[in-house]
Amino acid sequence: MGWAQWRAVLAAWAGWLLDGYVTIAYALSATLIAPLFFPGGSRPAALIMTFLAFSANGVARPLGSLVFGNYVGDRMGRRAMLVLTVLGFSLLGTSRAFLPTYGEIGILAPALLFLILFIEGMFAGAEYGGGTALSMEQVPPERRGAVGAFVQSGFGTGYFIAALAYGLLSRALGPGPMASVGWRYLFATSVVPGLVAFALRYSTPESPVFSDMARSGAVERIPAWRLVRESWRELGAALMITTGLLAINGITFSLYPTIFLEYSGLSGYEMGVAVALVNLISLLGVWSGGALASSLLRGRRRAMLIYSAAFLASMYPASLAVLRGGMALALAGSGAQAFLEAMIFAPLPAFLSESFSRRYRATGAGLAYNGGLIVGSFAIPITLAAAGALGFPIAWPLTIAAWGALMIAGMLLSRETWPAGAGDAIAR
Repeated sequence: MGWAQWRAVLAAWAGWLLDGYVTIAYALSATLIAPLFFPGGSRPAALIMTFLAFSANGVARPLGSLVFGNYVGDRMGRRAMLVLTVLGFSLLGTSRAFLPTYGEIGILAPALLFLILFIEGMFAGAEYGGGTALSMEQVPPERRGAVGAFVQSGFGTGYFIAALAYGLLSRALGPGPMASVGWRYLFATSVVPGLVAFALRYSTPESPVFSDMARSGAVERIPAWRLVRESWRELGAALMITTGLLAINGITFSLYPTIFLEYSGLSGYEMGVAVALVNLISLLGVWSGGALASSLLRGRRRAMLIYSAAFLASMYPASLAVLRGGMALALAGSGAQAFLEAMIFAPLPAFLSESFSRRYRATGAGLAYNGGLIVGSFAIPITLAAAGALGFPIAWPLTIAAWGALMIAGMLLSRETWPAGAGDAIAR
């Protein structure tokens, strides 16, 4: 692979880093902003409403995938879409820092929070399809699993940096100032990864696959319509996979900050450090998963099935360890979950790219991934509501198992995209 190819890979990776940073900055700050935007009720009710606002971001993502993928990524180019969306994503993520609270403008405060998260989600939704298409279309099939895992690891890298920033701010400011203004500082720093991603994308050439389509007049007028006509089975199976996987991701990675504070008994600083370490472990998991999928396992679907089985087998003891309390057990349990869960994500960029024709790849891959958030984004409120009836130690592993069953069912209904002896699916 030459520098031009790696530049495209880094451009996609940087978008995932931005997504990880902006998304997890909100999850890290949830316990701080809940009483500021949703006062008057109980603490659990305020947390549920805070994560419902988070769900609005998730629901908007498939809409963004469809709009930007159909009208920009598959018609004007992968690069054009990614340059546009990274600007909107980073600016809206940064704008959270300047939101007035309920005490300042009343009911308009949570309304603005929901609105900003929804619009931000539309721009974020274009990231996966465009970035996956741009990067995977430049990589040979035998390296696509490992390179796709690297692109996917951008999210964990962003998560790690956000957690580190949160921990440092918590230590520097102390609990009171962190709760009043510290979360604003954290949101304001979202502009930094946004500028890095924009610079990389602006200097990246267009995908050769799309350039060839444009030269030959093979660009579709309505890519989304052709996607539904030709690949509805692949889309349906992929949506089952991503709904289950993204729901699990929500009630583990996005919920870890709250779990560590509310159930593991960690301080704000300890929580930031713990979350940062968990994400270092997840990076090892995604890189290991990509390497194994491309070498020993020689398959995308096969690898995801094996990783999913290992994750679900270890899920209950890992959950118990997290909830027992203390830094050591919290890290041991969440680290095991994070490593195996990240392995499942590793083959996903290659799998989704190879599942859909180049004529509608940005739309298909983006919709297949982000479409999982239509239901999956409500996993946190569902889990917290179930915890009110069953208790969190029962509700948490139970909901993980339910989403895991849906994910594995989707894998069983899907087809291997890199079978032995087959041609390269990216070219079709």
